[in-house]
Amino acid sequence: MIQFDIITIFPQIFDSYFKESLIKKAQKEKKIKIKVHNLRNWAKDKHQTIDDRPFGGGLGMVFKIEPIYKAVKKIKKPNTKSKIILFTPRGKQFNQKIAYQLSKLNQIIMICGRYEGVDERVAKKMADIELSVGPYDLMGGEIPAMIIVETISRLIPGVLGKKQLLKQRITKEKGFIEYPQYTRPEIFEPIRGKKWKVPKVLLSGHHKKIEEWRKKHQKIIEK
Repeated sequence: MIQFDIITIFPQIFDSYFKESLIKKAQKEKKIKIKVHNLRNWAKDKHQTIDDRPFGGGLGMVFKIEPIYKAVKKIKKPNTKSKIILFTPRGKQFNQKIAYQLSKLNQIIMICGRYEGVDERVAKKMADIELSVGPYDLMGGEIPAMIIVETISRLIPGVLGKKQLLKQRITKEKGFIEYPQYTRPEIFEPIRGKKWKVPKVLLSGHHKKIEEWRKKHQKIIEK
């Protein structure tokens, strides 16, 4: 079982997302474990201050290193395969290959920044990986954390359903195979325009030809 530990100042953001669908089921079946930690619990003052003004001046506030250090020290399990992830627009872009590598761990600790950012010493001295989920900037690391949890969870046998499905959809290079899917009705008639039909080969019952069609139209998600 893999454990996801998420450090955030907005823990309630995750409430509905992790209590629905396959993620909820995976937790119930003990295939994954998700713990969301409020960073303010490790603040040392009565106001639970976790940020301060940046040295050198500038706009916004920066997350302090001390509460993050205390949180990670408390959360991280000894003698286990784990990684600490810091989400930042300057990080390496997350992809399927990284997801596969992370899925082999026992614990993943994710630090969700906010405001102007996080004290750089967290990146330099504490984080094992700096990650971005795309070439754009977000308001915080909470959505990236959700993406990491879902992407990795679907690589765990049994989370998507039948274990055979996972074997069929993962390549030797650890990428994920995707191809077009169709279902009933065979012919859909919009209000205006031509009929929208399912490719005939998928209705043929000829398994070899169907497999060839899927290989022709597949896309391997690995980069």
